[in-house]
Amino acid sequence: MSDSETRVLSALEEAETVRLLAELVRVPSVTGTDAESDLQHRCAGLLTEAGLDVDVWKLDLDALRAAPGFPGTEAPRTEGYGVVGVTGGEGEPALVLQGHVDVVPTGDLAKWRGGDPFGARIEGNVLHGRGACDMKAGLAANLAVAAALHRSGVRLARPLAVHCVVGEEDGGLGAFATLARGHRGEAAVITEPTGGAIIAATAGALTFRIEVAGRAAHGATRYEGVNALEAFWPVFEAIRRLEADRNRDPDPIFDGNPLPYPIEVGTVRAGDWASSVPDLLVAEGRLGVRLEEDPAEARLALETAIAELSHPWLREHPPVITWSGGQFASGRLPAGHELPAQVAAAVAEVTGTRPAEAAAPYGSDLRLYVAGGVPALHYGPGDVRMAHAPREQVDLRELRDVTRALALLVLRRCGVRN
Repeated sequence: MSDSETRVLSALEEAETVRLLAELVRVPSVTGTDAESDLQHRCAGLLTEAGLDVDVWKLDLDALRAAPGFPGTEAPRTEGYGVVGVTGGEGEPALVLQGHVDVVPTGDLAKWRGGDPFGARIEGNVLHGRGACDMKAGLAANLAVAAALHRSGVRLARPLAVHCVVGEEDGGLGAFATLARGHRGEAAVITEPTGGAIIAATAGALTFRIEVAGRAAHGATRYEGVNALEAFWPVFEAIRRLEADRNRDPDPIFDGNPLPYPIEVGTVRAGDWASSVPDLLVAEGRLGVRLEEDPAEARLALETAIAELSHPWLREHPPVITWSGGQFASGRLPAGHELPAQVAAAVAEVTGTRPAEAAAPYGSDLRLYVAGGVPALHYGPGDVRMAHAPREQVDLRELRDVTRALALLVLRRCGVRN
């Protein structure tokens, strides 16, 4: 390693990074809440302390919703803030490190060990809590790299930018707003949890709502009615058939993933009285978008599969499908880009193992950066299988290794001032 690399790695304080991660997890920054804004301001303060030139702005929500390409939202929101820090150096940032501050809701508190999802409980080498891997460990790594650069006294020849964004979980509002403000870079690493792999492509995900009509009747004379739940079952079976069709022969980059484009129904609501036949069922879910597929084609596939059902009641009372909430297109790093090899080299130097390259079956901010002219990939601490569940956790050794690899990547992409 060069002298500059040694100095920066020496300035990375592992215990401090763990404390920072615990601090971040203890902020209950559920998408759209005041705590999300609080954490953005905390990130802005940390970037300022690290010597970066920091841009903090309040999002114009009405203007963003009206803008072409608006990615949609699901959570109620009255405000949001953008935060970008940029180091010194000449020209456009050679690298962006990006992370989102928001987390999904906790679910049943009784399912969390100790009952506190935001306790940042540490057992051995593992930190537990909502957001631990998705993606406050990645956010902590980004902030730790910025702090180590400042502490080491190493100055970059070209700038590093650190983007902290809101609203990733429900569509990507924060990334959309950051790019709309003009913040760019030659390439970006989004430090989402990747389990040691480099994720160079992500499928998309579109939120749908299906309304299935029934006919109300007294439960004692149910034969006079049509139960909307029973009418929904053929719709659900059509969804499963469509899912199977759309997952035949997926792109080899998914490397054996049995279901790269899942379709799932996440909520079902029907009926308003125990002794009545329910006359309406509302189902909401997500439709996986294939790589390089126009989201409009994905929507049409679901609409057609349901419209073609031969069920007699559904022919007379066709289900109503609407599209709302987060609308994630797929995204992919341009073929032949140098960034995966650069990340892999940095990781191999830290861990002794060269990471595999793969694709992820979920939507993310990656597609917004790529569409905005910023080639991007995912590489960060944590395993996505632990996310969005009461078992959420991150291995602190992985946090250490990822932070060190990112520091090397920054120095090699941005260069060092003589």
